[in-house]
Amino acid sequence: MTITSVKRTHNFSAGPAALPLEVLEKAQRELVDFQSAGMSVMEMSHRSKEFSGVIESAEARARRLLNISDEYAVLFLQGGASLQFSMIPMNLCLPGKSVDVVNTGSWTKKAIKELNKIGESNIIASSEDKNFSYIPSLDQLNFNADASYSYITSNNTIAGTQWKEFPKTPTPLVADMSSDIVSRKINVNDFGIIFAGAQKNIGPSGVTLVIIRKDLLERADAALPTMLQYRTHVDNKSLYNTPPTFGIYMIDLVFEWLEAKGGLDAIEAINIQKAKRLYDAFDGEFYICPVAEGSRSDMNVVFRIQNNEELEAQFVKEATAAGLSGLKGHRSVGGLRASIYNACPEESVDALISFMKDFESRNR
Repeated sequence: MTITSVKRTHNFSAGPAALPLEVLEKAQRELVDFQSAGMSVMEMSHRSKEFSGVIESAEARARRLLNISDEYAVLFLQGGASLQFSMIPMNLCLPGKSVDVVNTGSWTKKAIKELNKIGESNIIASSEDKNFSYIPSLDQLNFNADASYSYITSNNTIAGTQWKEFPKTPTPLVADMSSDIVSRKINVNDFGIIFAGAQKNIGPSGVTLVIIRKDLLERADAALPTMLQYRTHVDNKSLYNTPPTFGIYMIDLVFEWLEAKGGLDAIEAINIQKAKRLYDAFDGEFYICPVAEGSRSDMNVVFRIQNNEELEAQFVKEATAAGLSGLKGHRSVGGLRASIYNACPEESVDALISFMKDFESRNR
């Protein structure tokens, strides 16, 4: 059975999330015989010339898409973004110096918990006072020049908020970009480390992209376990141990797809338009968006129905039956959520808006 013969759902899952259909189709064609090797990417040595070509291509495409200079290393690691919550302070914390953190949601709180096992966090701002429904304004942020580094989460999948402009910090800025990496143009040079779990915007779960400024590599104590040192992975070009080969191959295909669409300029314009159409569908009476307008995410659109949990459950049930999946809000906050990452096509957003209008007309 070919993919084109399958009735595809409109996938709004927060992660693992939708992948571009063209990418899935190419992976399907190459699944059992990659580049006439007579085997799948999943079967070949990670040190073979064929796979060397894959991982080198994935890095080169990442560098082109994000305009990453030679001052930075690009790594494909395992352990998800959650391992980075520990690995970053292990490598970057300086003796006697705390870490400045802007707390904007659940994933930042998880990072703080791990950081405090290794060093000390200094919460310079937080939006927890309003259930993480906004991003603190830049003029409220006072970063310390003697901190080890500064830490933010660029997009908050659960709360539905996103930094529209990044702060300028006197210390290296570390950003968890798991849910909006390669969705818009950024200046990598403004950051010390960028990391992102692949499963939302760039590939399947199992790979974590890490972009690290090379001068930061020497901060880590030599006694740090080998696998937990960034130096190890930079020195071995992400091949110190067997990497998630198929996941890296899929990332390369997604990056190829992004380049073919016109790169980040093109995909950012599409993402802004998709999000605008969906936010415009909220009337503030039946459908309510709890996020402050200037902080609303272009990736994860959260909303409620008159704070009516019974209607929200009915909405999810009927939407699923209509071929729209993944619309239930995160279990920690409830409500509804549509994740409209790069691979979510515009027709899926249109289908959701049409369903929303019909559901409202029947239940208002």
